[in-house]
Amino acid sequence: MSFEKVCQIGDIPDGGVIAVELGETPVALVRKGGDVFALHDVCSHAEVRLSEGDVYDGTLECWLHGSCFDIRTGKPTGPPATKPVNVYTVKIDGDDVLVSLSKES
Repeated sequence: MSFEKVCQIGDIPDGGVIAVELGETPVALVRKGGDVFALHDVCSHAEVRLSEGDVYDGTLECWLHGSCFDIRTGKPTGPPATKPVNVYTVKIDGDDVLVSLSKES
């Protein structure tokens, strides 16, 4: 599994979300305390950026229609979305946030 540095942990507000790109893949990074979660940054319902939404109660809410996605699993927790978004593996190295788009084998 290969990891790429995407930002510093301090770049992500605690309880907030930022957008990054890994190559051509948009990624939403959510920070909750010392943990960082990475989700595909496109809503599975409406093809808009999830990183423009709000984080609360362990979910990331799409700003357009209000679909909510679990930040750990990518599964929708509220309609209208019915399909999950991909989640990616995150590793913290000192202050660096690294993300892998690879699937574990």
